[in-house]
Amino acid sequence: MSIGTRPLGSTGLAITEVGFGAWAIGGGEWTYGWGSQDDASSIRALLHAAELGVNWIDTAPVYGYGRSEEVVGRALRQMPPGDRPLIFSKCGMLWDEADRFRDPLRTLEPASIRRECEDSLRRLGLDTIDLWQFHWPDLTGVPVEDSWAEAVRLRDEGKVRHIGVCNFDVALLERCEPIAHVETVQSPFSMIRRETGGELRQWSLGHGSGLLCYSPMQSGVLTGGFTRERAAALPRDDHRAANPEYHEPQLARNLEYVERIRPIADRLNISVGALAIAWVLQWPGISAAIVGARSPEQIDGWVGAPDVRLSAQDLEDITRAIERTGVGAGPIDVLATVG
Repeated sequence: MSIGTRPLGSTGLAITEVGFGAWAIGGGEWTYGWGSQDDASSIRALLHAAELGVNWIDTAPVYGYGRSEEVVGRALRQMPPGDRPLIFSKCGMLWDEADRFRDPLRTLEPASIRRECEDSLRRLGLDTIDLWQFHWPDLTGVPVEDSWAEAVRLRDEGKVRHIGVCNFDVALLERCEPIAHVETVQSPFSMIRRETGGELRQWSLGHGSGLLCYSPMQSGVLTGGFTRERAAALPRDDHRAANPEYHEPQLARNLEYVERIRPIADRLNISVGALAIAWVLQWPGISAAIVGARSPEQIDGWVGAPDVRLSAQDLEDITRAIERTGVGAGPIDVLATVG
């Protein structure tokens, strides 16, 4: 199948409108895990996504404490070199192997991020990472200017091709931009978590930065298949077990919202999850959505989302469902942003 592409800001890269998010394939037994996961299933999912035309993978060292990158590296070695997708990874979260459920340290100390880059290259089996991103803002007191200057040096040395940030606010972006252009910004964006649709999206548009959105299905809530029973059964090593979106009162609102938008998905003959992704992609300035999968079957459920074009009526009905349920926070009306 053919998946549409969009330019990733000023990088010169043309990326498919959906990318493979490799967070969940890091598995369980760590702070922000997703429960147990079979590596063979993960590799099949990665290969299937590439076969369908998905041309980029977003991973990170902290996903499974190296496991996600190692699995991605194993999948890459099974692909012909010319068919390999672009690889996006991150830095800035250091874990303690002796206490895998302790929150990773968020540090962007220059020497540390350089070590992380070398470790990621080794795990992935690559000479260069296509996009290298700061995962979260530093919490150890390192000036972001020093960190960003080190990212520029890594790019100049050819260890990474492009540099970006994740989970930064506009104030931090403004401190980085004078040193070197922030080529990409990554932030959560979904029908429930909508804050990215405001100031951050406008900043990215105004500066020519690619905007990558993660968790467009709100980590499963917006797939259409999530239930109270499933929420109650989440294991300890599934990070969602501690997330307020999976507990009352948010859970009830979220599930009610899914039922209100299900008829919209039905009339479009798509899944609720595909509708959620299509809604994110409809916002001007969004480069692409990062969508997770742990099996080939999950990919089949969302890979067609970029082909969905929501009508003015569809968008109005979604807005009305958000207003009536009071779900989430952030800008609501896509129609207000389009001509």
